[in-house]
Amino acid sequence: MRRGTALLGLLFVAALSVPASAAGPSLLFDVSSGKVLYAEDQDNQWHPASLTKLMTAYLAFEAVKSGKLALTQKITCSAVANAEPPSKVGLPIGGELTVDKALQALIIKSANDVAVMLAEAIGGSEGDFVTKMNAAAQRLGMSRTKFVNPNGLPADDQVTTARDLAKLSRAIVTDFPEFAHYWSMPQMRLGKNRVRSHNGLLDTVEGADGMKTGFTCDSGFNIVASATRDGRRLVAVVLGDSSSADRDTRAAGLLEYGFQQTGLTQVFNTQTVDNMPLNPSAEGAKSVRASIESWACNPKPHIINAHKGGKKTAKKGAKKDKDAVKAAQANTEADTTTGTLQTEVKPVLRAEEE
Repeated sequence: MRRGTALLGLLFVAALSVPASAAGPSLLFDVSSGKVLYAEDQDNQWHPASLTKLMTAYLAFEAVKSGKLALTQKITCSAVANAEPPSKVGLPIGGELTVDKALQALIIKSANDVAVMLAEAIGGSEGDFVTKMNAAAQRLGMSRTKFVNPNGLPADDQVTTARDLAKLSRAIVTDFPEFAHYWSMPQMRLGKNRVRSHNGLLDTVEGADGMKTGFTCDSGFNIVASATRDGRRLVAVVLGDSSSADRDTRAAGLLEYGFQQTGLTQVFNTQTVDNMPLNPSAEGAKSVRASIESWACNPKPHIINAHKGGKKTAKKGAKKDKDAVKAAQANTEADTTTGTLQTEVKPVLRAEEE
């Protein structure tokens, strides 16, 4: 199904009309040529949240391709991995997953414990794996990126840029085409449960085939989204939106715009993710917590506590709300995927955690 030019225009206008205070950097590029089709604040540093797992997956693919790991090999949950906060698979200490299932859990469920399991299997320890992450980042030309953990849990020093994520995603696509199916899987089975991907564009954008979302209160809603049409693959990097809806709209609009940039419109475009000049006034990372449209990031107790009933009921409701807000805040900081708090109270805006 081809979208018309009217829809294209609406999507692109919507994508670029998000208030500056509520949207972060973005970059759109062609994977085969590396040509940049659109860029804004591409060198500003940002907290990657679970987009960190793109690098964890990159090194895992590298380990499988080199023979260090096998997809059928089982890796073990250590005490360190077990102690990671949600989102997680929740294996007990000594529990095992195959590398294949671990990669699915890493990419689809965004499991923080599994990221550490893979890190330890590849690097020997989480710290040594992080050293490998930073070495790979430098090798790929990710000059404004620093990793301090393999899963993207909040850390002031863990930063990247839209351009650096473009370089990483391009390397994943070009270096490891045999693992492309992991990024395009809409869901996975985990025990008796089905876990759906947070990448809603897989269901709504023509040709969408990856890659990863991420969210914490400080980073906002992030995505690296790819789509392929007629053999042409584009990737959009969108960081710091105030809601998942804004993030998806901006990414979808950029992709639709990019697929119209063909022929003569790109003949004289020689700007790539590698040769585009570094912005000398690029900024450091900042928190966007205050702009996030999430009850978990910015609770409104005076609204949440509007329970019906007498003083006793209101007091009990207030205590429940207070406990729920604390749990939601803690879980959001931990990049969770649970949504159970919505059954406890009626939040102003449901927290979507990834």
